[in-house]
Amino acid sequence: MKFFVDSADIDAISELADIGLVDGVTTNPSIIAKSGRDFKEVVKEICGLTQGHVSAEVVATQADDMIREGRTLRTIADNVCVKLPLTLDGLKACKTLSSEGTPTNVTLCFSPNQALLAAKVGATYISPFIGRLDDITLDGMELIQDIREIYDNYGYETEVLAASIRSVNHVKDCALVGADVITAPPAVIKNLANHPLTDKGLAAFLKDWEGTGQSI
Repeated sequence: MKFFVDSADIDAISELADIGLVDGVTTNPSIIAKSGRDFKEVVKEICGLTQGHVSAEVVATQADDMIREGRTLRTIADNVCVKLPLTLDGLKACKTLSSEGTPTNVTLCFSPNQALLAAKVGATYISPFIGRLDDITLDGMELIQDIREIYDNYGYETEVLAASIRSVNHVKDCALVGADVITAPPAVIKNLANHPLTDKGLAAFLKDWEGTGQSI
């Protein structure tokens, strides 16, 4: 499973990259707006932190404008992946950009049927949103499982990029059902390493070692 960081926080991405836990990065207009910096500058800096894809999202709503913006985004860095909304215009833009060799991430997916359409037009990634479905009492993980089964049935190469991840349990469940990629905030990725029994065991080991008076 690939780990993408859902953030525009340069320091947080760098920290995880140094550990070896960054296979790519996802951003959106809301995330970059919070940085208060120039959009293209932030994307370019993030692209320098990983060799993996960095999703940068268009803001247009019409296909021709999305295609134009997507081509502009691709000039920022070779590893930019153009992020497009799952609308008919977004699918049309995805088909054009994908045929040009541009990596694409079709986002805001909430149904298996939408995911099927994204695969049909050659999307590199489909981004189903787990947490937002959970928020309205639907099973976000069931969506990931359904998409995985459909793609496997027909051999689609579009990768399932599980998004809107809110917890470490979301990550575990995505791994169990076979998501290709998860994208999560830095805090969630870091929390994967945490367990109270690990902390308790380490404290006991250190206490016992200290009692020996030895050093390594």
